[in-house]
Amino acid sequence: MIREFKDFINRGNLVDIAVAFVMGLAFAAVITSLTNDIINPIIAKIFNVDDLNGWVVEDIRIGAFLVAIINFLIVAFVMFLVIRAYNRMKTEAEVVEEPSEEVVLLTEIRDSLGARPRT
Repeated sequence: MIREFKDFINRGNLVDIAVAFVMGLAFAAVITSLTNDIINPIIAKIFNVDDLNGWVVEDIRIGAFLVAIINFLIVAFVMFLVIRAYNRMKTEAEVVEEPSEEVVLLTEIRDSLGARPRT
């Protein structure tokens, strides 16, 4: 059961999906902030209304939008580091040792004997 769980976790697609999910959440925060803190207040000013979400016109919250962008960049950088470490770990685990000289020599002997015509 533990081996199956390990195999499940080490699937490349699962890691890609997890990264996409986290990045999507962070990006959703940026888009939500763009809409709520910049676009909606500008539209409210154009139409001279109080607020699209409460009709507050004067309060264009650029700072909140910048915080969302910074949060996104931080999450993206951390996910980059996690995936980078994961890929290094995966690459190190997949490295196959080169066969020793004796094994190479024996393989060559076997191949040459197998290539000889039989009488």
